[in-house]
Amino acid sequence: MTLASLTVQMVNGLADASALFLVAVGLSLIFGVTRIVNFAHGSFYMLGLYLAYSLVERLGASALGFWGAVLLSALIVAALGALVEVVVLRRIYRAPELFQLLATFALVLVIKDAALWYWGPEDLFGPRAPGLGGAVPLLGRRLPQYDLLLIFIGPLVLALLWLLLNRTRWGTLIRAATQDREMLGALGVNQAWLFTAVFALGCFLAGLGGALQGPRMPANLALDLDTIGNAFVVVVVGGMGSIGGAFAAAVLIAEVKALCIAVGNVSVFGFDLSLSRLTLVVEFLVMAVILVLRPWGLFGKPLAAVRVAAAHAAPLEAGGRVARLAGLASLLSLLALPLLAGRFPYLPVLMVEILIAVLFAASLHFLMGPGGMVSFGHAAYFGLGAYAAALVSLRLQWPLPLAMVSGALTAMLAALLFGWFCVRLSGVYLAMLTLAFAQIVWAGIFQWDDLTGGSNGLVGLRPGEALASPVAYYYLALACAALGVYLLRRVVQAPFGLALRAARDAPVRAEALGMDVRALQWGGFAVAGLFCGLAGVLFAFSKGSISPEVASVGRSVDGLVMVLLGGVQSLLGPLLGASLFVWLQDLVARETDYWRALLGGVILLLVLLFPGGIVGALRGWRGRGEGA
Repeated sequence: MTLASLTVQMVNGLADASALFLVAVGLSLIFGVTRIVNFAHGSFYMLGLYLAYSLVERLGASALGFWGAVLLSALIVAALGALVEVVVLRRIYRAPELFQLLATFALVLVIKDAALWYWGPEDLFGPRAPGLGGAVPLLGRRLPQYDLLLIFIGPLVLALLWLLLNRTRWGTLIRAATQDREMLGALGVNQAWLFTAVFALGCFLAGLGGALQGPRMPANLALDLDTIGNAFVVVVVGGMGSIGGAFAAAVLIAEVKALCIAVGNVSVFGFDLSLSRLTLVVEFLVMAVILVLRPWGLFGKPLAAVRVAAAHAAPLEAGGRVARLAGLASLLSLLALPLLAGRFPYLPVLMVEILIAVLFAASLHFLMGPGGMVSFGHAAYFGLGAYAAALVSLRLQWPLPLAMVSGALTAMLAALLFGWFCVRLSGVYLAMLTLAFAQIVWAGIFQWDDLTGGSNGLVGLRPGEALASPVAYYYLALACAALGVYLLRRVVQAPFGLALRAARDAPVRAEALGMDVRALQWGGFAVAGLFCGLAGVLFAFSKGSISPEVASVGRSVDGLVMVLLGGVQSLLGPLLGASLFVWLQDLVARETDYWRALLGGVILLLVLLFPGGIVGALRGWRGRGEGA
């Protein structure tokens, strides 16, 4: 590493920081006012890049055509964002926040397939900015002129936003809504249109950030999830709702990445370490450190309380005689299901996937429901369980029972380690710290080629001759899922589960009664990790191979969707949600190439019609029937 290369990389990092700031500041604005964790924000960024590519082709590659296309792309994305807010989000503002997250995830699926249909699956390379295609010499190196322009765009947008928020009446309303939305409504301000305007502004900034990246990167369908992860990190590190914090965090993370690239390989105590490979996960390492040291981010502060909050959730009821009979009937039906395997050979395979999803969702629900702790990184325990079982099976030749125990215990130990840090936070910050740990796990699996096989994964997993047939393995999965769900249910109804719910609903009172809230929540992480790891083991041996995808963000999001579809405030909810999600995913994937859009549309419809989940809707219908 030379001074010249380090300087050029750090300057390039400032250009990346500007791009990261534009998308993150829009997300921060939206959350600060509406309290919506907009999972679709990365999709609006992606649309900005795709639209700029198409508009430049139509308007021409002249200076007027290029910059007109950039501005017009951002405006179109803003208009689309306003439409989404009015048609979808405005209908569910009073629903629990997690269901708003579910709705925005459904939008991700719809927008991705819309882009696939219109632009195709190939990467699209846009033209260079007119007059800025050259490079400027710097310490014997060449720095792209366009990057220098981007370095100034970020601070310019920051200054304009500061003027907007501090020197205009509309900005005053935005700041007031960030501090106390209910009081603002009591003063007669139309919150609905304020929310729409802020959502449109946030989408405009995301679209602008994407459109400006045309000369630097190709438009591709993976940008949505890649971008939203980075944007969440910036917003959380800077402090939720803090504009200045978003800028400082964007600069910090971009410069740390640039430093890792510039340093390259280093030797520590005789071990060679590639810092350049850390760029896959370094932002999550930074976020984890910041949140452990400063739980509200660099410039953040505790979120303002919402006066018009949802009522406390009712205790999870123990099943009565009818529920026990229904459960027994369901179990008997599942035991008899392989009788149909001769007519439907694919049925046992599909049912194994459903049972694994049920156990995965039930373990996540234990954290979210009784524990009140939302996890964006639950797939970490799923992946660790799968890889631990695979490694002891392939390397040590351990039989399946020992591999299952090893996988489950490995996941539980990881949950104890991560949970020790996570229980010191709450709300979105806790969720984002779980995401950080999950990404660290994923990066370790992806890059540790000698142990995990890297991106190729591990192959050759076999459960043994006795379980080689799909029907035999189905019975194993059924036994594990049924036992796991039963034990989780017993824990929920046990004194530990009751104390965990008390810590969720009234932590101050629980502490006053002598309960150690953090210890209870820490135990909740361990229980959830144990059963999630078991689900991962079942998945590994059902497929015969595993890859880093088992610990990816996408799998964590799938778990959230399962739980929310069924309903958080029900022990039955995650079971129904997981079954419906896997069945729908399998059904629509076989019917159309655009299965994501169809699945997203179904999820969106369910969220709009049943904001309390499927079980919540069933309870509502039952209550209306009894009232009649």
